[in-house]
Formats: sequence, structure tokens, C-alpha cells
Amino acid sequence: MNRSDTITRRLYQIAGPIILANLATPLLGMVDTAVIGQLGEPQLLGALALGAMIFNLVFWGFGFLRMGTTALVAQAKGRADPAAIRDHLSRSLLLAVVLGLFLCLLQQPIASLIFSTTGASSGVEGAAATYYQIRIWGAPLHLMLLAMMGYLLGQQASRYVLVLQLILNITNIILDLVFVVLLEWSVEGVAVATLIAEAVTLIAGFWILSRHFKFFKGPFNPAQIFALEAVTALFRVNRDIMIRTLCLIFAFAWFTDQGARLGDLSLAANLILMQFVTFSAFFIDGFAIASESIMGEAHGKRDRRAADDIIRAAFINGGLLAFALSIGFLFLSPWMMWLLTNSPEVIDEATRFSLWMVATPLISFAAYIYDGLFIGATKTSEMRTAMMVSLLVYLAAWWLTQSLENHGLWLALMIYYVARAVSLGYYQRRLFDFKDHDVKTTEKLR
Repeated sequence: MNRSDTITRRLYQIAGPIILANLATPLLGMVDTAVIGQLGEPQLLGALALGAMIFNLVFWGFGFLRMGTTALVAQAKGRADPAAIRDHLSRSLLLAVVLGLFLCLLQQPIASLIFSTTGASSGVEGAAATYYQIRIWGAPLHLMLLAMMGYLLGQQASRYVLVLQLILNITNIILDLVFVVLLEWSVEGVAVATLIAEAVTLIAGFWILSRHFKFFKGPFNPAQIFALEAVTALFRVNRDIMIRTLCLIFAFAWFTDQGARLGDLSLAANLILMQFVTFSAFFIDGFAIASESIMGEAHGKRDRRAADDIIRAAFINGGLLAFALSIGFLFLSPWMMWLLTNSPEVIDEATRFSLWMVATPLISFAAYIYDGLFIGATKTSEMRTAMMVSLLVYLAAWWLTQSLENHGLWLALMIYYVARAVSLGYYQRRLFDFKDHDVKTTEKLR
């Protein structure tokens, strides 16, 4: 087996469990919705949707804890530096605890800001506030899980990420049934179930670290963990990823908001189509995350040839998957739409714009793959700049295409994906630069 085939095999080995873990996530949301839906109160369903949206937005903003940890651990793995691997996870876990406690302390100002902009009815907001007030206490747990999963991915142990995701979802589903169906705790039961499930999963994660990675068996060096240069370098990498993520959140929030301004029918149609876009992202993101891990390892080894092979393999296989998804959407989406809504009016409207959804995997996959490669190489300042430029291009495209209404909105989104790929492609040569800030950073983080 030649080097290229070996890299391709590793991509699939890492990506497979990630894709399965990603696909398990919507299942939990469906169960949450089903158990609350059985109570027969529409306001509770609205509260659950609003509460889930709040935490998705808040926690998505801290995704750098996963991505930054993956990159730095993978690079230390490539250098065969177990002490640095241990230090990276220790710093990330401590940062997760600090940020999680910070969210808990500021829960009231955060709630006031969020609920002042939702526009939901008082009944929905009241129930959503209850959900929020319970689940916010799990912020340190959730953020620590992000750091832990980043470590496992950096170690190319994605099967354990799948194990943790299954523990989280199965525990949550069982507790949903107990608290909501049996005890009739309503949305409070869903929130408590999530809180306990995250605690159980975190304990399982620490057991995996102890049993399979001997995390607690080696000596800990507090002076090294808290070294100023190391902490500063960690914050710099995470800062860039956070800015990039916030731009991404804004872009999709803008898409939703502009769709809503076009009317309820356009909003509903776009919501249906975005389910397919999200589904495709789960698959392609598996290859992107796998690319993070093995590109990080190549950078730790300073292996230019391996980096070149990784880029080629990631784009070829990501492109093939994107093509398969687009073909599947073309033939199956008319049938699948009926599983998402029974409204002929909404389906007719979604069908009018369905070709944009069909094209999305082919147009977007390069941006996803580049994200993974740049994170693995810790070229985070380039990612930040490229995302900010792409966001400006996206908004300009939207402004120029407003006369096309919803077609113009989808066209602007496609231009946004292309701008992300082109702007990162401009920096592609930096992926082979092993003497830039990534090496300086990892030397400081030793």
C-alpha cells in the first residue's frame, strides 16, 4: 500500500466514527421534541426549540476548545511529545472550567440580552427561561467535554468520541423518558436530563483517559501547564478560531433572519432545505475533522510530503462524498421533504428553491476541507482573516441580489461558500510553512 492509499485509509478510519457521532446528535433532538410533544402544549414545544437554539449558539461560540485542542494535541503527537500532549489537555480542561463558570456567573445578564431579542410569547419565554436556568449550570461540563473530544480526535481515537456521544445520547433519552413521561416534569425534565447526561459522559470520558491513555499516571508539572508563554499561545490560537466561529454564526443567523423578512412561507421553506444542508455538513465535516488530526500530526513531524498527500486525499474524497450527497438529494429530497412537513404549501415553496440545496454539497465541501486543514496546521490567523473577508463578500452579494428575493439569498450563501474556499486557497502555501507561528507556538507549548 503506497503512502497516498495509507493516508486515505486513515482519513476514512477517523472520519467514519465522527460521521456516526454527528448523525447521532439530531436523534436526541427528535426524542426531546417527541416527549415534550406528547404533553400536547404548543408553548412547551416552542420553549424547547428556543432553549435549544440559545445553547446551540452559546456553545457553538466555544467550539475553539475542541478545534484548538485537536490541532495542538495532533502536533504534539507528531513530535512524539507525550508531556506536551498531557499539558495541552490540562490547559484546555482548565480553560473550559473557567469559561463555564464565567457563563454561570453571568447567566442573568446573558438571559436578559437573549430574551430581549427573541420576540416569543410570554408563555414560551417563561418555559424557555426555566429550561435555561437549569441547563446553564452544565456549561463547565459541556465545555470540558469539548476539550476532551478535541484531545481524543488529536490522538486519532475518534471511536472513543463515538462512544462518548452514544453514552450522552442514550443516557439523555432514558432520563427524558423518566423525567418527562413518568414524572411529568415538562421542559424542566429535559433540562435536568441533559445536565445529568453530560455529567455521566464526562465521568466516562475521564475513565477512558485513565484506562486507555494513562492520563493520570504520569507526572503533572503545574509550572509548565501555567507557563505564561504557553497560556498566551493557547489563547492566541483559540482567539482566532473564536472570531472565525462568531463570523460563521452571524452568517447563518443573517440567512435565517433575511429569510424571515421575506415571509413565513420563505422562512419555513428555507428551514426545510437547511435540514439537508446540515445533513450534508455532518458527512463532509467528518473528513474535515479527520484532516485536522492527520495534518496536525504532519506538522508536528514537519513532513511536507505528508502534508501535500493529506491535502490531495482530503479534497478528492471530500469531493466524491459531496457529489454523492448532491445526487442523493436530487432524487430523494422530494420524498424526504414529506417526512419533515405535511404542508403542501411549504413543500411547493421548498421545491422552488431545491436546486440550491442540491448544489450546496458540491459548492461548500472545499470550504469545510480547508477549515480542517488550516486548523490542523494551526494557521488560525489566516482562517480568521479569510472568514472575515468572506463574510464581507457574502453581505455584499446579498445586497446586490436583494431584487431576486429568496433566490438572491441562496445565491449569496453559495457565493459565501466559494469566498471561504478561495480566500483559504490563497493562503494554501502556508500549509507547507513549518517555520511560521505554528512551530513557534508549539515550541512555547512544550
